[in-house]
Amino acid sequence: MDVDQPEARDGHGRPIRADARRNVDALLRAATTVFAELGVDAPMRTIAAQAGVGVGTLYRHFPQRSDLIRAIIQREVDDCVEAAATLGRIAAPAEALASWVQRLVDLASTKRGLGPALHSGDAAFQSLPNYVVGQLTPALCGLLDAAGAAGDIRTDVDARELLLAAMRLAAPASDGDVAEARRMVALLVDGLRFRAGMPAP
Repeated sequence: MDVDQPEARDGHGRPIRADARRNVDALLRAATTVFAELGVDAPMRTIAAQAGVGVGTLYRHFPQRSDLIRAIIQREVDDCVEAAATLGRIAAPAEALASWVQRLVDLASTKRGLGPALHSGDAAFQSLPNYVVGQLTPALCGLLDAAGAAGDIRTDVDARELLLAAMRLAAPASDGDVAEARRMVALLVDGLRFRAGMPAP
């Protein structure tokens, strides 16, 4: 099912034209792959070449390496928010919730190769944790409310606490162990069925 994509933005968070969006999308995909394979210090020219654009185009959209890294995470988070809305429309509540929490594994896997930068103390990344939690908590809250109302899960679950727990369990995916991360978050969601349909204590 086709869904509207989040509005593309450059490294400064500004909306970009449709003709430039293709370049940005290509750069973000290429950077995610290159960083995962070669590490966060991979040459920018390698990223540009894989994206099929010139180095000048890369630096026009992302003047600093940190701009590119931040955009990768923000794009994945925005995609997760969009996915929550889509799943809420097309899937049963419990299925939508379980499928969306698995998206957190995909988000964690996006960080593969980015760890040294994200944990470097660089001021450019200080706002990212608040952005991630601030965007994903309301998305998860909507899915929890729907599943609780349907009697599929317990109704006393705090969306932010569940999000943080799921993200911690998804963390092994950032080191390449996606299968383990998927098993762990699936167990977490399955545990929400305990006391389903009963009044909150």
